[in-house]
Amino acid sequence: MKKKLLISLLFTAFTAPLFAQDTPDPVIMQKIREEGLKKSQVMDIAFHLTEISGPRLAGSPGLKRAQDWAISTLKGWGMVNATLEPWGKFGKGWEVQKNYAAMTVPYYHAIIAIPKAWTPGTNGPITGEVVVLKVDTIIDLNKYKGTLKGKIVMLDAATQLAPSFTRADAARYTDEELDAMAKATIQPKGRRGGGPGGPNASRFAGLRRMQAMRVKINEFFVNEGVGLVLSQGRGTDGTVFTTNGASYADTAKAVSPELETSGEDFLRIQRLVKAGQKVTMEADIKTKFFTDDLNGYDVVGEIAGTDKKLKEEVVMIGGHLDSWHAATGATDNAAGSAVMLEAMRILKAINYKPKRTIRIALWSMEEQGLFGSKGYVTNHFGDPKTMVLKPEQSKISAYYNLDNGTGKIRGIYLQGDSLAGPIFKQWLMPFKDIGATTVTISNTGGTDHQSFDAVGIPGFQFIQDSMDYGTRTHHSNQDTYDRLVEDDLKQAATIVAAFVYNTSERTEQIPRKPLPKPQPPAGTAPATGR
Repeated sequence: MKKKLLISLLFTAFTAPLFAQDTPDPVIMQKIREEGLKKSQVMDIAFHLTEISGPRLAGSPGLKRAQDWAISTLKGWGMVNATLEPWGKFGKGWEVQKNYAAMTVPYYHAIIAIPKAWTPGTNGPITGEVVVLKVDTIIDLNKYKGTLKGKIVMLDAATQLAPSFTRADAARYTDEELDAMAKATIQPKGRRGGGPGGPNASRFAGLRRMQAMRVKINEFFVNEGVGLVLSQGRGTDGTVFTTNGASYADTAKAVSPELETSGEDFLRIQRLVKAGQKVTMEADIKTKFFTDDLNGYDVVGEIAGTDKKLKEEVVMIGGHLDSWHAATGATDNAAGSAVMLEAMRILKAINYKPKRTIRIALWSMEEQGLFGSKGYVTNHFGDPKTMVLKPEQSKISAYYNLDNGTGKIRGIYLQGDSLAGPIFKQWLMPFKDIGATTVTISNTGGTDHQSFDAVGIPGFQFIQDSMDYGTRTHHSNQDTYDRLVEDDLKQAATIVAAFVYNTSERTEQIPRKPLPKPQPPAGTAPATGR
């Protein structure tokens, strides 16, 4: 009994300082809550990033407007080193300058349609008959040769619209779902799905065949002088989830003008044509390419550290500032960018003098493959392909990211960093009353924290209520300022500011996982043993 008591006392003596340093300062937490919940500027920030800046497609004037405003605002708040930092070559910028399309025969109907990114315009108003093409193989194109000049074409590959009554358009996490996330365990890593013989190999092979076929179809359309291509956009109820119709590379081949059309309008037109009715449309689409500067840039800014020993170390926060072009990218990801900017404002407003330097980064070209954050990480911290690291890599305590829409923060993903779990649980305790409690060992992907995680820097994404992110706003023409939930963004900015404060003040850096192994070249399977 005495031996057990002695062990218990020794354990308590050893761990008490560790837990003590991670107990949030109640006075500071209250200051952050007061500033973040009662004096918030997050909606005004979001307004400037969305409705004033406009769509922020990679390389577009709208993205540049938002970047310039963010830098000016950071400087106005007293941040240092606020600048636009280049990360490398991207490609052409592009924007929509005019977009009108309507069916005129057998009757007038203005359609909902978005030009596909990086496609050309119609070079003025056009009028043409709609033709439905049945193309199962490249050979099928031969029967249309010499018949499509000036025509408006659509492929006979439509998806019928089926209403869903199984879930609401918008949703928050239930207590049961959060509990399951909290109880998750680390899963062993399997083979990568993209490698030869991987579980998704056949699916990727099918996608590659489809892409190759579409390249051939695009070449045929250009050679035949097609006036306009209509494709069915994903979505229902007038929502169009948009994509790109051509490459942003400065060496990309020309394609025909193409509109991604709402499912309802696309199917109406197609049914009429297939029923033998003549359908005529008019359109006037103007797009513009920008090639003067092919580089990509990130916004960065700092609150300088003040501790003699720790000021060279950095706490980073960020989110991607670029968006798609069908709307103003409010939930993806002006929301995350506005929250991170507001977190910096909160810390400045409470006159915080951090031990470690606090750095914000607003990434570009995330939508095309995390390019902004990957470029920044490679330039500053190391190359995940070789795992050759730079000195700065050891000076980053943690990176926190926000990029899952307008929903409030419910907790944080650990990305397998189990040692950070007890720390974050304590940091979330002051925010239990506003819905943030869950710490899960699970990974989440698809956004910029992965660039940091790939070189061994603790990189985290917060858990957010999904709201209508997946069903209505993500990459769609519905992603507007009106979709933002003010109280959720206030809550998120307050929690981010608290995490940044606690990370900066902590005696030690956030614990790290073992360094990742160098990434194998794309398309190769990792070695396996028996």
